[in-house]
Amino acid sequence: MNKNSKKNNDIFKGIMFVVSAPSGGGKTTLCKRVLKIVPNLVFSISMTTRSARKGEKNGKDYFFLSENDFGQKIKQEKLSEWAMVHGYYYGTPKDFLEEYLSAGNNVISDIDVQGGLRIKKKYPLNSVLIFIMPPSMKILEKRLRERKKDDEKTIKRRLENARKELKEIKKYDYLIINDNIEEATEHLKNIIISEQMRIRNFYLKNTLNNFLNYNLK
Repeated sequence: MNKNSKKNNDIFKGIMFVVSAPSGGGKTTLCKRVLKIVPNLVFSISMTTRSARKGEKNGKDYFFLSENDFGQKIKQEKLSEWAMVHGYYYGTPKDFLEEYLSAGNNVISDIDVQGGLRIKKKYPLNSVLIFIMPPSMKILEKRLRERKKDDEKTIKRRLENARKELKEIKKYDYLIINDNIEEATEHLKNIIISEQMRIRNFYLKNTLNNFLNYNLK
């Protein structure tokens, strides 16, 4: 164990659940569903330089920034991770994440593979990576076309990026096949609850001290 890993483990008591998937894989929908049924879980809102889509709200779905403002966040080391995805920058606000982890809260976010692996490197003992995979590339393409958010060129780029992202599955902790949204939600919920109950993730210091310091009469 390196010194940074030990330091992080001493400071951060919560768990960062990173949910990654190719575009159209259902990661955002799954995150929203488990947030409604799993206690002590908060959503980390990412920053991005892309424009808001129809129905998206600044500060709720994403923090929408200009490239200049995003660049300032990088220089000021205000991001726990950042990456360029599909031609736009995305990043995780550092202050929010570390404040919640330090307080013992568990955090979930839908982050791309690049960002997920950087989170794992920075918080090795306090992060769990979950990859959401569609049943097939054919179904993924169908989902991308049916949501009608992208032009043909963008759809092809997303599918090509999906091939690259799928090659990183072995670096993740869990894999969920999103063939049925109800079943996938249940799988994600079970992973989160199981990880919360693992001894290495359960903050026992105060509880153990209460037992060890108890005076027998």
